[in-house]
Amino acid sequence: MTLQQVPEKVQKQINMLRETINQHNYQYYVLDDPNIPDSEYDRLLRELIDIETEFPKLVIPNSPTQRVGATPLSEFGEIKHTVPMLSLSNAFNDEEMQAFNKRINERLETDVVMYSAETKLDGLAVSIRYENAVLKTAATRGDGYSGENITHNIRTIQSIPLNLIGDNIPELLEIRGEVFMTHKGFEELNNKQREKDGKLFANPRNAAAGSLRQLDPKITAQRSLSFFAYGIGDYKGDIEFTSHTQILEQLKQWGIPVSPETKELKNLNSCLNYYKDIGERRASLAYEIDGVVFKVNDLLQQQAMGFVSRAPRWAIAYKFPPIEEITRVLDIEVQVGRTGAITPVARLEPVFVGGVTITNATLHNLDEVLRKDVRIGDWVYIRRAGDVIPEVVSVIKEKRGDVTEFKMPEVCPVCNSTVERQEGEATYRCMGGLSCAAQNIQAIIHFISRKAMDIDGLGEKIVVQLTEAGLVNTVDELYSLTKEQVASLERMGEKSADNLIEALDKSRETTLDRFIYSLGIREVGEATARSLAQHFKELELIETASIEKLEQISDIGPVAAHNIHSFFQEPHNIKIIEILKKNIHWPVVEENESTTLDGMTFVITGTLSTMGRTEARQKLMALGAKVSGSVSKKTTYVVYGDSPGSKYEKAVQLGVKTLTEQEMLELL
Repeated sequence: MTLQQVPEKVQKQINMLRETINQHNYQYYVLDDPNIPDSEYDRLLRELIDIETEFPKLVIPNSPTQRVGATPLSEFGEIKHTVPMLSLSNAFNDEEMQAFNKRINERLETDVVMYSAETKLDGLAVSIRYENAVLKTAATRGDGYSGENITHNIRTIQSIPLNLIGDNIPELLEIRGEVFMTHKGFEELNNKQREKDGKLFANPRNAAAGSLRQLDPKITAQRSLSFFAYGIGDYKGDIEFTSHTQILEQLKQWGIPVSPETKELKNLNSCLNYYKDIGERRASLAYEIDGVVFKVNDLLQQQAMGFVSRAPRWAIAYKFPPIEEITRVLDIEVQVGRTGAITPVARLEPVFVGGVTITNATLHNLDEVLRKDVRIGDWVYIRRAGDVIPEVVSVIKEKRGDVTEFKMPEVCPVCNSTVERQEGEATYRCMGGLSCAAQNIQAIIHFISRKAMDIDGLGEKIVVQLTEAGLVNTVDELYSLTKEQVASLERMGEKSADNLIEALDKSRETTLDRFIYSLGIREVGEATARSLAQHFKELELIETASIEKLEQISDIGPVAAHNIHSFFQEPHNIKIIEILKKNIHWPVVEENESTTLDGMTFVITGTLSTMGRTEARQKLMALGAKVSGSVSKKTTYVVYGDSPGSKYEKAVQLGVKTLTEQEMLELL
């Protein structure tokens, strides 16, 4: 079919779709103000693709569907810049900025200078050429006079328009800007690389540069690259520009994204305040920056200032302190977290990074140590972005000399309990639980929680006060507290102390399943604690049960069985439990009808009228049922009250039986 044979209606439809999609791209990438949901945008693009598939003669190079249409290159060609891409002079402190401002004032013979200010992106500088609104070529900065032809890859970047939009579009426009990768895009890329055992990128800048230099544009298209323009080179158009900020504003009108942080400032103090403000917000930005750029805003004044060597006199980059430096690993030690996680930490030769002297950097876990091949004595790159915890980026293998491999300790450095890693987990953990000083606050908070020992009036803040005062180090010491000790705490009067001691005394009477749950054994929730109590009926039998016996219980798998067995094999835990048993009592678990609902799984949804969901949950569990938070084909019943929501709908879809509140009460 020729173009003449294409129905006029189809041609109008395809033109309308392209115009609509380009407008939405402008709203999203330039104005940062999308006015339709992603699903609607995808529908429009899908419709355009369908029409172009049916009528391939209508496909044009600058259609929104043609972001990836070129075949892979064997090598990059060269493009000469008609206007050189110069570098900038740098300032590293306020004194150097003051000297820059003084030179400006003296050369222009004025004390009042308007500056433009914008963030200095840590990406890759490029030049993009438009002719009669159409993107023609794109090149890297190269040596400033010529760069590599990366047109095919630039076309894959969604934020760069294939066609300029708006009014007064110039005959020729060469925009200068920075291609970069957001923190989110960088994380997604490295996750994909990790999944396929590919090379991980050290930072977003390297990722952006590596992505732009792919010979196959299809690879570039799979990576989340962004672009901000910061100026123009060659230009032939009707608009006569008088200031730099006017240029940036007009670029936005033509569909080119620019930094949202761009400002027009009067005098040096305003520039220094801008630098400070951006520095404070640096960590919260979606992308990496390494400084701010100040330019004399008036274009005539720029011409009067001229150039020196390969840099303009009228602009300067005020750099932030570096966030990546080189230092040496003096040792690798481990820290024990509040949940027992054992984290390797590199002890470093002190190095100044991102405005802070760094002496330690996290290595996350043993797998990361092995993947990065970090050894004691290695020279490494250290990275710190904003307030992010410093970490080792990579090892400088070329500088490796006499080094020692790190080995994970077999016992906890805090309490000497066993250190283990479960199958499928990256993290090693201390099995000390109740007795480990590094875990004591978390262990106590769990022990006193509502579903465990339910000690009313004892919250996290008071727990912290008790541990910091040395009054309580392990859960058993709660029951030796005196009224005088509690009253001595900050903001704790005699009445509050009386109430807390009374709550502690009240908690001495509990149930076996609550006590088991309160111990904080990994993988042991309320339902598993109830199953253990119902099956063994005595704590001593649980303490001595083998892994094989534990696995005989229906809802206890190999991981939970291993955790339970390991917990009761740890002497430190047994010692604390023996003390607790002298202070806490529970009735003997009877065998009669308590397992009427054994093997059944319930889900409760909606608002119950005669009792709360917690009470209903407890009643069901008391009869041996398991109460879950999600519906599956294995669910026996879904109990629903008013406004049941999606769980009820899913039960209907899966064919799971449902019970009204009244029907549940009859069942109970």
